[in-house]
Amino acid sequence: MKNINKIFGKGALLVLLISGCTDFVDPVIPYKDFDTGAYLRTIERTSDSFNFFDLPSSNFALILESVDGNDGLNLRSVEIRVRHRRLIPDVGLEYLPEIGDEDRLVLTLSENDFSPNSESRFTRATFSIPAADAITAVGLSEEDIEQGDVFEFRLVLTDNKGRVFSNHNRSSDVAGGNFYASPFFYNVTVVCPSNLDGTFNFTTTNISAGTGGNAGACGGTVSGKVVLEQTSAAQYSLSDASFGVFGCAWNDDPPAGSLRLTDACGLLQFTGTDKYGDPYTITIVSNDGASLTFNWVNAYGDGGTTTLTADDEDFVFPDNLRTN
Repeated sequence: MKNINKIFGKGALLVLLISGCTDFVDPVIPYKDFDTGAYLRTIERTSDSFNFFDLPSSNFALILESVDGNDGLNLRSVEIRVRHRRLIPDVGLEYLPEIGDEDRLVLTLSENDFSPNSESRFTRATFSIPAADAITAVGLSEEDIEQGDVFEFRLVLTDNKGRVFSNHNRSSDVAGGNFYASPFFYNVTVVCPSNLDGTFNFTTTNISAGTGGNAGACGGTVSGKVVLEQTSAAQYSLSDASFGVFGCAWNDDPPAGSLRLTDACGLLQFTGTDKYGDPYTITIVSNDGASLTFNWVNAYGDGGTTTLTADDEDFVFPDNLRTN
């Protein structure tokens, strides 16, 4: 099992919690600067991309849950701030506001925007920010926006003690853990219409595994099927983002988590993290239309070279796909 030491530790903790005869025990909130605090659990990413061809109808929308030791009632406000970035070939990232400046406030939620729900004991809020508001907040116009641009949204929570929680002081567990799902930070990409959903045959070679894994158990090659399911305008969930590696090298289930494959007007990248909190990167090796070959690796050291071919014989991989 992948990362067995972490899993054993979590399992032991679970046993202790169960044996405590408590109906519900919320884990200690692991902030760097506070013993206990608050966080915003991402319940649903209703919309997390802007359509380049329909910016007036595009929006960034989330359902958030306020979690603290008082059932979410300690929350006083949540600022939603934004800045814009663009990757310029052979130059690097350009930020608006400039990287040395603060991001811009685009929306503030108050405690009154959060209300009880029937699924948990905490309070929840739903918000939607039109693309036009984000564009105006960073000092741009719709005509300035290009395909592949990214709007970085950052959440800043203030509680009734005046304490502030954001991506600047949250721990890695809070950001990427499957339970917490609270990054306080969201990349919203300007995308073009995409059609990569479907069932694909995969063959993975050049297999590597992180510490504790056994790449040799894969026998050099692993094959199977993976389903790409469109979750937003240009984002796809993957039934197995390890393309067989978790199964053969770790005897583990697929990565799952919030991991998504994004097609930003042909620019492929992984966003989110797997169930262990690890991000992934991808680099295209070749694309002849019938098959797509790429290298991939995660932060733990698992990786490989994977070739995809579609079950649908009429499917053609777009010729504008790229990873840099």
